[in-house]
Amino acid sequence: MTGDWWFRHDDETVVWTGRPRLSAALGGGVVGVATVAVALLAAAAVDPRIAAASPLGVGIAGWELLRVTRTDYVVTTRAIWSKRGVLGRTVRRVGLAQVQNTAYSQSVTGSAFGYGTVTVEVAGGPDLELRRIDDPQAVRRSITDRIGTADREPPGTVEQWRAVLSVVRDIEAAVD
Repeated sequence: MTGDWWFRHDDETVVWTGRPRLSAALGGGVVGVATVAVALLAAAAVDPRIAAASPLGVGIAGWELLRVTRTDYVVTTRAIWSKRGVLGRTVRRVGLAQVQNTAYSQSVTGSAFGYGTVTVEVAGGPDLELRRIDDPQAVRRSITDRIGTADREPPGTVEQWRAVLSVVRDIEAAVD
């Protein structure tokens, strides 16, 4: 992964990188091969000009393969990145401070072969899905281990909080 589509702060390190399994393109590949087969059979049985539809099937299969291979995911100590797109490019960054919840799911075949989807619920935006990735439970854990690490200690110093307490007591006394 080249990293030309995402940036890293000085104190930020990469925790995980991945992409969907190639099996994610299997459905489109089957449709593409079936389209080629039907076009060739129809060309042999009905009209040879129908064979011109064969490139459509090749295009469907190729598009699905490109869609999967041009999708990348990166998890750093500060954010989750997603890049996808064949002709264009869509890059999304979700800061770990925006992550509200995470979940992972695996189908029957995903459980058998070790892949699944990690869903990241984002505050103020659409959820982010890392689809058909290897070992989704470990990826989810690497994200949840980092959520709120900056929020574990209260902000400010003890003196600042004492000053806040003093102001609150003054307001309370004025209200009474």
